Amino acid sequence: MEAKKTAYESIDDYILKFPPEIQEILKILRKVIQDSAPDAKEKISYQMPTFFLQGNLVHFAAYKNHIGFYPAPSGIEAFKEELSEYKLSKGSIQFPIEKPLPYQLISEIVKFRVIENTKRAESKLKKTK
Repeated sequence: MEAKKTAYESIDDYILKFPPEIQEILKILRKVIQDSAPDAKEKISYQMPTFFLQGNLVHFAAYKNHIGFYPAPSGIEAFKEELSEYKLSKGSIQFPIEKPLPYQLISEIVKFRVIENTKRAESKLKKTK
């Protein structure tokens, strides 16, 4: 029998499922993203907190040993050198739980993604005119 997956209604619901020390990290991460992309909307996508602006901007999630941050492959590629100390895959970054998150770097990545999504949306709009 398969375990039932939790369906989160909001980012608040998601954060509340974790112990207080992880909740604090997630709350700060959320605030950094909000401050870096003030026009982005919050939602749950792929059962993860997601910020949406002209498409998915970034996702994040907490795991046993790390915080996963998902800024799309382009967000990782653009900051590959700065992210070299972290475990990376094509679309994700793993920030170890036991180390402070690089909030300034995360902010820069989010701002990069805002510009990228905005330019892509403007380009699509020009093509339809």
